[in-house]
Amino acid sequence: MNRPAIRRPLNSLSDAGRLAAELAAHARAGDLIALEGPLGAGKTTLARALIRQLTGNPQEEVPSPTFTLVQTYETARIPVWHFDLYRIERPEEIFELGFEEAESQGLSLVEWPDRMGAYCPGDYLAIEIDDRDGGQREAILSGHGGWAPRLARMQALHAFISRAGWGAARRGWLQGDASSRAYERLSLNGRHAVLMNAPPMADGPPIRDGKSYSRIAHLAEDMRPFAAIANYLRSLGLSAPEILDQDFEQGFLLIEDLGDDLYGRRLGSGAAMEAPYEAAVEVLAALHGRAAPAQLELPGGGRYHLPDYDREAMMIELDLLPEWFWPAVSSGPIPPDARQDYAQIWSRALAQLSGQKALVLRDYHSPNLLWLPKRSGPARAGLIDFQDAVLGPPAYDLVSLLQDARVDVTEAREQALLTLYLTRAGLEGADQQAFLTDYALMGAQRACKILGIFMRLYRRDGKPGYLGHIPRVSACLERNLSHPALTGPRAWFARHLPQDRRVL
Repeated sequence: MNRPAIRRPLNSLSDAGRLAAELAAHARAGDLIALEGPLGAGKTTLARALIRQLTGNPQEEVPSPTFTLVQTYETARIPVWHFDLYRIERPEEIFELGFEEAESQGLSLVEWPDRMGAYCPGDYLAIEIDDRDGGQREAILSGHGGWAPRLARMQALHAFISRAGWGAARRGWLQGDASSRAYERLSLNGRHAVLMNAPPMADGPPIRDGKSYSRIAHLAEDMRPFAAIANYLRSLGLSAPEILDQDFEQGFLLIEDLGDDLYGRRLGSGAAMEAPYEAAVEVLAALHGRAAPAQLELPGGGRYHLPDYDREAMMIELDLLPEWFWPAVSSGPIPPDARQDYAQIWSRALAQLSGQKALVLRDYHSPNLLWLPKRSGPARAGLIDFQDAVLGPPAYDLVSLLQDARVDVTEAREQALLTLYLTRAGLEGADQQAFLTDYALMGAQRACKILGIFMRLYRRDGKPGYLGHIPRVSACLERNLSHPALTGPRAWFARHLPQDRRVL
């Protein structure tokens, strides 16, 4: 059943731009947006605004496809096909225009969609442009099939922004991560904020002892952990974003905008990184110098309980390698005896962890750190994407930073920053040796997990870009396996998956 239509004013280019920004935030490959209305209603104007929003170029040349019937555009996110079907004589002609390719790979904007006849898919967004009421033009949006709940969420997000006082803000899509979360930058009267759109995750199927993967691995299922941890980090003087407004039930957060100067982007441009890395190490030394509370306060009341990064969570993450990586580099599934040996060997290896615990942000690496040079000390490192934080080995976040899966960190820089951390944390003698053992164990565990995740992103989610990082992660794994505490895993990999076999 289709849900009630929603309405947006469309009396000016500014109105078209606001609606286009809203649509761009929700558009994805495979979508069809049907633009309906009489000649001169403004269908092409709205399509032009949406294409410019997706390309990020407000001056993008977007001619009407009245005579060419179709125009195509490459954007940073998805390719766009803009169809005008007014002049086709038979519905079958849409396939001569490349509709099948558009339907499978990109976003289709279709003027005169009634010409498609029975070839119109069941899932689409219809936008009727109505200017019959006293010259006031409006867009009437109705979702069909799978678009109905998406349109309802789009409306809920619109209402949240309006209640928060940002309804008139200019909206722009922001690059996100590998998750289902989406981000937008809001700009209003010289102020900026970031909108997080993170639908609460439904618990997945049980895979072990009646529990889902996310439950075992302690992954956040809504945005309460992010808000609680952000406020705790800010209470320590660290640069997590301020929570400006929240709707935990819907999965909406409005947070402080810390800017765009990501560590990963700086590394890619060749910018100086000595001070940014020093600040990032100072953050960890500050965090690890105090015992994190097991409970954190939530904005608006209530408390969040930080989970332990327990052995079960570490083992289920390690299992991603035999589950996803092995079949991709071998001729088939991992043999049962090799899988059993893998689990037993890792169980014994992890038993050597020192037992030291601190707040582990868990995704502490270049895509989630922002350089804030106007601040001082550890506050110069802006922190994002920490909703999966746990109480666990302090070494985990340091190895995430210094053995970054996405960018090259030279061994010389790793060793220098590792030494800096040991000095700032005041670790000497036996305490230092215990930390270094944890560092190698967590580095190897994390590398196995990431090899599995990157292969899953490729094979299940169709994201081949992650394959380019596999040699780097494999090399980090090899370095960690050289530690005496990893004799068992080192022997297993030498026998089953040596470095030269960890390639596609």
